[in-house]
Amino acid sequence: MTDSPAAQTTSSTAPPAGTTRGALLAQGYRSRTVKEELRENLLSRLRAGAPAFPGIVGFDDTVLPQLEGALLAGHDLVLLGERGQGKTRLMRTLGTLLDEWMPVVEGCEINDDPAAPVCSRCRRLAAETGDDLPVVWVHRDDRYVEKLATPDTSVGDLVGDVDPVKVAEGRTLGDPETVHYGLIPRTNRGIFGINELPDLAERIQVAMFNVLEERDIQVRGYSLRLPLDLLLVASANPEDYTNRGRIITPLKDRFGAEIRTHYPVEVEEEVAVIAQEAELVAPVPAHLLEVLARLTRGLRESSSVDQRAGVSARFAIAAAEGVAASALRRAARTGDTHAVARVCDVPAVLPTLLGKLEFEMGEEGREVEVVRHLLRIAVAETFRERLLGLDLSGFTELFAEGAVVETGELVTTEELLSQLGPVSGLAKVLDRLGDDSDVAVDLGHVAAGVEFVLEGLHLTRRVDKENVGGRTVYGA
Repeated sequence: MTDSPAAQTTSSTAPPAGTTRGALLAQGYRSRTVKEELRENLLSRLRAGAPAFPGIVGFDDTVLPQLEGALLAGHDLVLLGERGQGKTRLMRTLGTLLDEWMPVVEGCEINDDPAAPVCSRCRRLAAETGDDLPVVWVHRDDRYVEKLATPDTSVGDLVGDVDPVKVAEGRTLGDPETVHYGLIPRTNRGIFGINELPDLAERIQVAMFNVLEERDIQVRGYSLRLPLDLLLVASANPEDYTNRGRIITPLKDRFGAEIRTHYPVEVEEEVAVIAQEAELVAPVPAHLLEVLARLTRGLRESSSVDQRAGVSARFAIAAAEGVAASALRRAARTGDTHAVARVCDVPAVLPTLLGKLEFEMGEEGREVEVVRHLLRIAVAETFRERLLGLDLSGFTELFAEGAVVETGELVTTEELLSQLGPVSGLAKVLDRLGDDSDVAVDLGHVAAGVEFVLEGLHLTRRVDKENVGGRTVYGA
């Protein structure tokens, strides 16, 4: 549920037959608006019980019903929410509701419908060729266009402008074919997404009035009426946080729906987002992903963090990727053949993640301390949730007898496990943690589980701990 790679699909079939308008009509082709197309395909998925928006996590009972309603109603829409709530991912997923292939007039800049062309060039060509009007097929991946709104975006970028090259070729300024179309008309019969709409200068937002209401464009005073067929989707952060701009009231009024997004409600949803989006270079056990998910949720609830800015899902994703990299680094430096992330890998990564957080004014200099405190809480909560009621006396008895276990970023799997020897109840711990693979084969996950138990016992005040020279000593 993060602002991540586009939810595009590769071509699963070859383009349909038919290379002329006559052949297309003979096959029973009928024109549909893009909103009719989205409505029919969405209804088909809902009736079949298939996921309408694949890859979207945590919105099933909140955002998606509103989004489905807006699409069925044929509304242009704004997704409003804090950073890292999956707005861009959701926008891009809308493209999967389009037909896989769409016929257009060959050479048309605005994807004209062969059965009902609207631009002057295609109307002239249709009058000249009749049913021999050439047709090409466009894949749905090419029908979603996205623009990041920036203050330097111009009307020409979005709507269009006079093309001096075409004028130099001998066309008159009054000729509509001298227009160079912008991104919006070039997305005709598709979906146009605008990220960070408030960043768009207000005078540029005014230029979009006709697109949203009258469904046409005006270029440089031309008497040019170009009926556009598209779905317009925008994203925005709450205005009280960004302060970089606003969506002007008349433009906001022209959107049919405003949908609020949110962060995952349940820990399991947060873990699912991390598992789905993170590109891990080494295994990260499930219990450690849960620790990172709880840490992220703790930051979102902390009075030390500016909650107007939010805590993006990218924080947890980057944290998971960081601890995986730390495990890989340990394996490379020590020759450890089991590069599996452990609890000790998390604190080393935290300083690299502070740039993703905005703290309240009174917390200068305490940022790392705040995050490490919340990390301890996250580990303790995960420890209780995962191992509540489990007999851990096999671990505590070792320390009662004077055992000492040293771990850290550069302590190998073998070094860690050899300090404990056989431990009663370890198999049940691994089963609770979800790491029930063969101990002889998967020692890295065993070491990760052992270190998690040791840290949990310390946080619940059953084992002492001391940090010595970059290493952690339990039972000291």
